[in-house]
Amino acid sequence: MRGFLILLLALIVAGCARPPKEPYLPPPSKEISRPLPGWMKPYTINGQTYYPLPSAEGYEEECLASWYGPGFHGQETSSGEIFNMYEFSAAHKLLPLGTYVLVKNLENGRELVVRINDRGPFVGERCIDLSYAAARELGIIGKGLAKVKIIALSEGEYQGNTLVYKNVPNFRFNKFYLQVGAFKIYSNALRYKLELERQFEQVEIEPYQDPQKGLLYRVQIYLSDDLYKARALAEKLKAEGFRTAFLVAK
Repeated sequence: MRGFLILLLALIVAGCARPPKEPYLPPPSKEISRPLPGWMKPYTINGQTYYPLPSAEGYEEECLASWYGPGFHGQETSSGEIFNMYEFSAAHKLLPLGTYVLVKNLENGRELVVRINDRGPFVGERCIDLSYAAARELGIIGKGLAKVKIIALSEGEYQGNTLVYKNVPNFRFNKFYLQVGAFKIYSNALRYKLELERQFEQVEIEPYQDPQKGLLYRVQIYLSDDLYKARALAEKLKAEGFRTAFLVAK
């Protein structure tokens, strides 16, 4: 009888115990995966698929540069902008659209900042297609091709359908010079410098190790700390006789 009562009490206690909790399952996520922005989507040209880089941070490259101009002037670029061959822009297969890059011509030492707003080039080993204006400044119009070094400086990003530039470097204020000559013999560079100092307040000689020509002494006339003023003065001086001169920044 006592055993029966103990069993009955155990059954009553068990009947009053709370049922075990169901394991907690979070509600299904309502977040919808966002489509890739246009500039990050893979694309295929001539049977080859290209995968644009998600970021330009730390990007450097040495390769062949080419240029494009009249045949594309006024047409829409991959970024949606209208191509203007007189602006400093360029096409690249992989860098994010809107990236500012420093392009240095390794064959003559000239360098320039351009903005990537198009895709290409898709010919041979070429890695960057420069606008006519950029190619002219870098001295590759006649030759058509040049070995260059590319260094990414800052990027752009899409906000909706608009390309917005972030961390845009300020290239307007710097020290700008007009390079008017390059000599293998220092005494010749010095003689030219002294001659120019009769007309200009500040003329400098800068040594430069050219990959093909060896050590050169470059003669440069100081123009301005403002890019706009320097450009205007450079065009004036080139029209007055320094036809092969070009603008450099330090």
